[in-house]
Amino acid sequence: MSIFTSSQDRIRFIRFITVGVIGAVVDFGIMNLLSKLFNMRLIVAATVSFIFAIISNFLWNRFWTYPDSRSRPVARQLTMFFLVNVAGLAIRLPILHFLELPMLRFFERIALNTSLSSEFLGKNFTLMVAVGVVMLWNFFVNRYWTYNDVDKVKS
Repeated sequence: MSIFTSSQDRIRFIRFITVGVIGAVVDFGIMNLLSKLFNMRLIVAATVSFIFAIISNFLWNRFWTYPDSRSRPVARQLTMFFLVNVAGLAIRLPILHFLELPMLRFFERIALNTSLSSEFLGKNFTLMVAVGVVMLWNFFVNRYWTYNDVDKVKS
């Protein structure tokens, strides 16, 4: 049994992942910028970057992934999307908090022949794990709550 109810849902999932990659570039870019330039702790920098990624992802999802889901006013849909992502943030923050130090230690212990620091690798790997977990949450909850009106709209 497929987790997708239609071929359109499979297309939406692929688009959602693509939007997520764009959001991840925004997220990782801003997190690294804030960490490097302002020496922010990961949990602070990643929270700020997360907000920018939410805005990017909402716009891409509203206009590309779910263009047929505009029966709701944009403010209401953004609020719903934001609430799902805040719940995602509640999932993300403990992952960042509890996984960062073990990842930093892991990359310090292994001898990598690279110009990237163990701190850079540890922070980015930690964020990658958190992004992956939250992406699954976000897709399914947004699909069946925020964008559930696509089933009611004839494409």
